[in-house]
Amino acid sequence: MEKIAGVPTQPLNYNNVPGCTYCQPQVASIGLTEDKARASGQELNIGRFPYSASGKARAIGEREGLVKLIFDKKYGELLGAHIIGADATELIAELGLAKSLESTAVELNKTMHAHPTLAEMIMEAAGAAAGEAIHI
Repeated sequence: MEKIAGVPTQPLNYNNVPGCTYCQPQVASIGLTEDKARASGQELNIGRFPYSASGKARAIGEREGLVKLIFDKKYGELLGAHIIGADATELIAELGLAKSLESTAVELNKTMHAHPTLAEMIMEAAGAAAGEAIHI
């Protein structure tokens, strides 16, 4: 429709389309899986952060789950993200933006997140990938 209307368009990057499964617990992902990233020959830094270590997750009684972030080791770029747990389908939006902007583990880790929030788990997983985890 945009082309017909004469509006400039950009090609769709299917690797930046989030996948969301609305079940209990919720599941959300974007980008490459660890296996696909490894198969492409890239060296990786993987960051993981469990819901059980999140103050907000503990406060709302949602201790089961995990945030997993996959970064390219050479440049630090976010290649993929996977979340299983409460509000995963909401949390993936931040990672969609990070992926579109080619954000790195260091950038995500240094981005100030409100406390206490579930979104802090993204910062913490990025910190784990960058070797700067402080809460696990």
